[in-house]
Amino acid sequence: MRRFFIWTGSVSGLVVLLLLLAVWALGQWTGSDGFRQRVEREASARLGLPVTLSRVSVDLFLLPSVALEGLTVQASPALTVARAQARPVWSALLQGRLEMATLVVRKAVLPQTTLVLLGARAQDPASTPAAPGPDDPASDLRWLPRRVVLDNVTWIGTQGGSSTVQAELALDEDGWPARATVTVLRGALEGARAVLQRQTDAATAWDLKVEVGGGTLQGPLRLRLPEASARARDLTFEGALETRGVEVFALTAPSRTLTGRLDASTTLSARINPAAGAAAVAQALRTQTRFTVNNAVLQGVDLARAVATVGLSRGGSTGLDTLAGQVRTRGQQIELTNLVASSGALAATGAVTVAPSGALSGRVRVDVTRGAGGDVVGVPLVVGGTLDDPSLSLSRSALLGAAIGTALMPGVGTGAGANLGDRLGEGLKDLFGQ
Repeated sequence: MRRFFIWTGSVSGLVVLLLLLAVWALGQWTGSDGFRQRVEREASARLGLPVTLSRVSVDLFLLPSVALEGLTVQASPALTVARAQARPVWSALLQGRLEMATLVVRKAVLPQTTLVLLGARAQDPASTPAAPGPDDPASDLRWLPRRVVLDNVTWIGTQGGSSTVQAELALDEDGWPARATVTVLRGALEGARAVLQRQTDAATAWDLKVEVGGGTLQGPLRLRLPEASARARDLTFEGALETRGVEVFALTAPSRTLTGRLDASTTLSARINPAAGAAAVAQALRTQTRFTVNNAVLQGVDLARAVATVGLSRGGSTGLDTLAGQVRTRGQQIELTNLVASSGALAATGAVTVAPSGALSGRVRVDVTRGAGGDVVGVPLVVGGTLDDPSLSLSRSALLGAAIGTALMPGVGTGAGANLGDRLGEGLKDLFGQ
C-alpha cells in the first residue's frame, strides 16, 4: 500500500511538472518574435492594411488572458493601441464556444475614418464569411465581452476634433448593455459624465443621464426589434431627451459662437440596418428639438450694426434676453427653423442650415425699434460664413432696394428699400424659377 501511494504521488507530481513546463513553453512560444510576426501577417492579410505589434503574451496563471501590446494599424491616420487584454470564459472555451469575459483597452487612439474603413473591409463579402441569418444562434450578442474597460482612449472625429474618455460597459447574459458609464477626460465635452442603465421591465430599453455644462440631459431610449415574420430586418431606434440648464459653450467648445443656458426637448428616431456600417447608422439618425437659450450671447455678429449699416457685418456680438427655435438633424445636416431672438429694442426671426463642414446658409429678418415714436427699422439679411466666423449681408435684390431707398429718402428709406428689394427679388425668382 505504501508503494502504491508513493507511485501515485510520483505520477501526480510528474503530471503537475509537465503541465507547468507546457504552460511555460506556451508562454515562451507566444512571446517569441516568430509567433508575433505570424499574428502580424495574418492580421494584415485580414484587414488589407499593415499591422504591427510589439508583443503578444498569454498568461495562464491567476486570471488567464491574452494580451497584445504596441498594436498599430498603419492607415491614414493610424490606429494605435498601447495594450489590449482579453480574458475568455474558459468553461465555454472548453465546450468549444468562444465567449469573452473581459476586454481592457488602454491608451488607444481611434480615428473615426480608419474605423469606418476597417468596418467596410470587414463586411466585404469577398474577405469574410456570409453573415448569419436572423434565426441563426450565431446572430445573437453572447459572443461580445461581458465587460469592457476603456482606459484613456481617444476618439478622433472626421473633422479632426477629439475626445479622450474613461469608460466601462457591462453586458447582461443576453448580450445587451446592462450599464455603461463614460467620463470625458479631455477634448470635446470635457468634464461630461454619462450613465446608461437598462430598464428592468423592457428587454431593449435604457435610461440615459448626462451631466454636462452645469446642467443635465436625460430621458429614455428604446430599440425595437423586428418581428420574427417580418421581411425587413431593420431595427427601430427612438428616444426622448430633456435638456435643462446646460451651458451651450460646453457643447460646442472650442467654438464660442453662442453662449447661454440651454433648455430643450428632443426626440430621436432611426431605422437601422444591422448589416450597415457605422457611417450608415450615423446618417440614419433623425432628431427634432425645440429649444430656448436664456441670457444668450451671439458671438461674431452684431445684429444692430447689421441693420444700421445695411451691408456686410462681421465681428462683434449680440446680447439676447431669449433665443428660441427648432432644430432638425439628418445625419450631419443641421437645420434651424422658426428662430426667434429678442433683446430690448431688437428682434430677429429666420432659418439657418449648418452643413457638415460647418458652413452656414440661411436668411434672417432683423427689426430694431428706434426713436421716441417707436419706428421699426427692419432689414432682411443673408446668413453666410461658418460656425466660427459667421457673416450677415444683404441679398443682391435687397442691396439694390436699399440703395434706391437711401437715394429717395435718406435714412428712413434704407430699411424700407431693402425690404421692398428683397420681396421683389423673391417674386422674380418665383416667377422665372431661378
